[in-house]
Amino acid sequence: MAEVGVVERDRDIKALFAQLYDEIHKRIIGADEVIEHVLIALFSNGHVLLESVPGMGKTLLSKTIASTLECDFMRVQGTPDLKVSDVLGKVTYDEETGETKVIKGPIFTNILLLDELNRSPPKTQSALLEAMEERKVTLGNRTYELPKPFIVLATQNPLEQEGVFPLPEAQKDRFLFKSIIDYPSVEEEAMIAKSKLHDEKINSVFNPAEILIIQKEIKESITVSASILEYMVKIVQATRTRREIRAGAGPRATIAFMTASKTMAFLDGRSEVNVMDVRKLALPVLRHRIILNQEYIDMGTTPDYVINKIVESIKAPQSY
Repeated sequence: MAEVGVVERDRDIKALFAQLYDEIHKRIIGADEVIEHVLIALFSNGHVLLESVPGMGKTLLSKTIASTLECDFMRVQGTPDLKVSDVLGKVTYDEETGETKVIKGPIFTNILLLDELNRSPPKTQSALLEAMEERKVTLGNRTYELPKPFIVLATQNPLEQEGVFPLPEAQKDRFLFKSIIDYPSVEEEAMIAKSKLHDEKINSVFNPAEILIIQKEIKESITVSASILEYMVKIVQATRTRREIRAGAGPRATIAFMTASKTMAFLDGRSEVNVMDVRKLALPVLRHRIILNQEYIDMGTTPDYVINKIVESIKAPQSY
């Protein structure tokens, strides 16, 4: 694929992404929203914080998406003794030859699944998140660029309270989205059980070079009107004045809204962001960027509930 414009003329871009979803669903039953969030994040050059209990198919989901995009995939299990070098890599010295050798860590991949990130010690978390942001790693006296595209899917178990190191709020803010993997429905669970009896072949739809072209096309060609941008800003700013919220979302949330909504419009075959893009993305963009007051937490109030109330309260632009 030389240019995205060529693909759009020859094979409608919306149809291509429909094909991508179809390939993923050969192995993944349900989880439509999570798949959408991961793909939007990938094509937005962002990262995703995945919240779910164990056994929800996060590794299979990540591997399947990697296969459809011809991307390299690595998985790291978060543990209390996980060292920075276990993720980023290290430099070793051979006493016999007197030479140093650079051993690159699993972060040198396209799609990195870091399972139970909150079980990793703060020093390792911090090093990973810095590499996520900078997209490069220093080993010894040399700095190495990470592969492109690059996305981290970091998971955490909401039920685990002991032996964990919760991510600081500033670190959470580095994730474009927080996506929640729910239990499957009765029908979906039955289909999952049946699907284990055979393994369908997955066909690739895009490759890494094409992903980079699409990322550039989204950045340069999808527009956000002044009224839609104002709508996003009003939603983000409303998180700073609600009585249920102790700490609201910062400006990075507005940037995330802008970036992700442009990708959502592109995946839907549109050249301009609309109100529904903003509304659909409010939860994954904001839920990890606000802190509720304890009294409301004790009452059972959730971030999602408050965010939905905020979205309902903000008047959308009339022309959309």
